[in-house]
Amino acid sequence: MSFETALRVTEVLMALCFLQQGAEHMTGLPRERRLFALRSLLCLPLLAGTGTAWALPALLGVSLLILARFRGPYNGGSDRMGLLMLTCLCAARLAPGPTLAETAFAYLAVQLVLSYVVSGQVKVVNPDWRRGVVLVDVFRFSAYPVSESLRGWADRPRLLLAMSWAVMGLELAFPLSLLHPVALACALVLTAAFHLGNACLFGLNRFFWIWLAAYPSLLWFQQRVFG
Repeated sequence: MSFETALRVTEVLMALCFLQQGAEHMTGLPRERRLFALRSLLCLPLLAGTGTAWALPALLGVSLLILARFRGPYNGGSDRMGLLMLTCLCAARLAPGPTLAETAFAYLAVQLVLSYVVSGQVKVVNPDWRRGVVLVDVFRFSAYPVSESLRGWADRPRLLLAMSWAVMGLELAFPLSLLHPVALACALVLTAAFHLGNACLFGLNRFFWIWLAAYPSLLWFQQRVFG
């Protein structure tokens, strides 16, 4: 995937994510509606592929206002990833030369890899994750399951133990996928399935869309560095 193609696809996917997030706030307080409506309008030039040089900085400015409004990321990690992506795209589009532009976009790819590796490291050093206890507690006690019927999964400790190790193994081994494009494609399919599972089981739909929006940067990065 070429640099320009990866950049363009990322812009479109990010804009679609922001539109979806904005729709969630159209029934909120007036100030929230105005901020998210403005951000949604600024996504239209990105989708059309016109005016990205001014639309991206404007989007960043509005996103910072939203950050101030909620005194931090409204939706935690997914909003952080969205802000990181937007910042990297701004830097790439406004960079004075191709080297700086590629460096800015590569930073997004590296952070995407780290998001999996660090998460895996945090889990694997936790004995409760290694024993599958964390997922048992999540299904039994937390507010995350999207349906009460899913709480029955807490009575399947062997399944949850296998799921725990599958997630940890995928996250820790993820950097190795950069060594070959086919391996990376397989890894991205698996991580997408992981995020989709989180969306279906726990309602974490924002993570699914915004993480997928960052995948083009990694496809380009693998080809640029290891290809």
